[in-house]
Amino acid sequence: MIYIFDTNSFIVAGHYFPGRFPSFWRNFDEMVLKNKILSVREVYHELDNNISKKHLSDWIYLNKKIFLIPGPEETKFVNEIFRIQHFRDLVDQKKILKGGTVADPFVIASAKIKNACVVTEEKFKENAAKIPNVCKYFKIECTNLEGFMEREKWEF
Repeated sequence: MIYIFDTNSFIVAGHYFPGRFPSFWRNFDEMVLKNKILSVREVYHELDNNISKKHLSDWIYLNKKIFLIPGPEETKFVNEIFRIQHFRDLVDQKKILKGGTVADPFVIASAKIKNACVVTEEKFKENAAKIPNVCKYFKIECTNLEGFMEREKWEF
């Protein structure tokens, strides 16, 4: 299974300090090497502006290759997402006006095109425009970091 990570799941992973959780990072790095953990360029940009932990910032920089540029298929699927009026709320208009990055639709599109599972800390909320809601609508697998570890049968 390929996993497409959202910004907030990388931030949560950052709470696993390498000195205290070396097996977590060994497993994580192994999956990165096998191209099983990916993300999108927009997540890289969001992380670039929001990381306070040096070990995570260093890791993100060293693994920049996993943050893929959306291709034509992803871009086409983002348009499909936004054809649904309700899902346009994935994009915070204030963020756009301030020139901020918007990763959510690209994370979802990448997972759809790669037949992958989204990893996000957002929770499904009835009638919301959240990643889990969009994933459910388009039948894309979605979990959080703990669910990812359960799926991979990681125990520490």
